[in-house]
Amino acid sequence: MRIRATVAAVSGALALAAFAVPAAHATGAPSYKAQAEKALSASGKSAYTATTAADLGVTFSNLKIASAVKVGTTNHVSTTVTYTMTFGSGYQLGGDDFDNGPFIYKGSLDAPDNMLFGDAPATCTATSSTTASCKGLIDIYPADGELLNSDAGTWSAGALALQYSTNDDSIQGGLGTTKVQRYSKLTVNASPEPVYKGKTITVTGKLSRANWEDNAYHGYTNQYVKLQYRKAGTSTYTTLKTIKSDSYGNLKTTTTASADGYYRYSFAGTTTTPAVNATGDYVDVK
Repeated sequence: MRIRATVAAVSGALALAAFAVPAAHATGAPSYKAQAEKALSASGKSAYTATTAADLGVTFSNLKIASAVKVGTTNHVSTTVTYTMTFGSGYQLGGDDFDNGPFIYKGSLDAPDNMLFGDAPATCTATSSTTASCKGLIDIYPADGELLNSDAGTWSAGALALQYSTNDDSIQGGLGTTKVQRYSKLTVNASPEPVYKGKTITVTGKLSRANWEDNAYHGYTNQYVKLQYRKAGTSTYTTLKTIKSDSYGNLKTTTTASADGYYRYSFAGTTTTPAVNATGDYVDVK
């Protein structure tokens, strides 16, 4: 059950309710999802800070996550998170009654705009009697309405641990950051083809990006985009000029034909939208 957080405060139990793993424990206990929902219904606990060990005495450190996650309109996207977990006698690594995993959140931990989790708990390998190296996933399903366009940008990362039988938990935020970005597309068409040397070439294209609210791609307007050229037989593009996309994301400019080669548009990206290069369009110059 991946949820958009709408409450004013988020507890460790609430965070864990966003995991959605239907697999049952070997002991025959209720499924992970059922246990998480039970934890959600427990009496309220306020959100923990980045230094709080909470009931289980578990803390997290050395969290690593991709600098950016590019999310389109329909495809499931996942990104790997690794971290070190430190625990004491209150947490049994690998026990059927315990799980842990990463999460990311937009806004503040005590009043997040949104939170995203993995479909499954993390897997951990003991590195000492009190520490473990853990790896988990953040799973994102844009077609399921998990994101609003306003969610694009910088998110914070955290990790949490849960004991099912007691509803005890530990949660930490502020362990790292990543950008959740609206996937971008860029096209180009150079014409006429072929063309005589010294004549004008018109280069059109379109810059678009994912809209998470209607699951379609729309033009990215008023963005600076570079027109680049690569001479046939070479491997490097050079920038000819910089133009802006119009109110529909369309691009159009002209250049002078000099030699056989490839033309493309190149977008440097923004905080909310990743960089993208169009596939070069070859023009034969007579």
